Amino acid sequence: MSTTQETYNTIAASRANFRHHTRFQVELEELARRWQKGKLLNVGCAHGPDFVPFKESFKLHGVDYSTEMLKLAKKYAKKNQFKVSLKGADARQLPYTNDSFDYAIAVAVYHHIELKAGRLQALRELYRVLKPGGEAFITVWNWWQPRHWFRKQSLMLPWKTKEKVLYRYYYLFTYGEFEALAKQAGFEVITSHPERRYKIPVKLFSRNICLLVRK
Repeated sequence: MSTTQETYNTIAASRANFRHHTRFQVELEELARRWQKGKLLNVGCAHGPDFVPFKESFKLHGVDYSTEMLKLAKKYAKKNQFKVSLKGADARQLPYTNDSFDYAIAVAVYHHIELKAGRLQALRELYRVLKPGGEAFITVWNWWQPRHWFRKQSLMLPWKTKEKVLYRYYYLFTYGEFEALAKQAGFEVITSHPERRYKIPVKLFSRNICLLVRK
């Protein structure tokens, strides 16, 4: 079975076409207004759609462990007329010095890391590269969303191509668990909420868990 990294290299183009625009447009536009300007890191930037709300006033940097996604991110930046510095890297070992960034985003990244120690290490890396007082917006999948009620918390999910079925690893978080892990990494949790598109009043059943944290 292929690794999640290998899968994303294989499906990069189809994934980019399937998710051409960010799912978190409202949240990221709110953050661009809140943060106003600065040096921003996008961890797990994929083909680049989450950069767009920040393109006018921020110095943009992105990392991803998929080389194919980074190639697409370069094209996406050119098409959408923004400059970005991109590097190939794993979220568990970011290629930056301490206190490098004013802000960060990490959309749908940490639920792909297989071990708890690895997930904690990745969050500690994010903490390390943020400046004191810096904030980060993080999203992961919620275990309690209805489509996962009868699934294990740790699982491989398929992506079907014309030729074969590929798999991606997911670890499904609960709100309390993810908040606790962020705090263990050193962060202050400012807000913990569902994605804005979620309209049901019971937040525990949302598809995504969204944290805004501060170093």
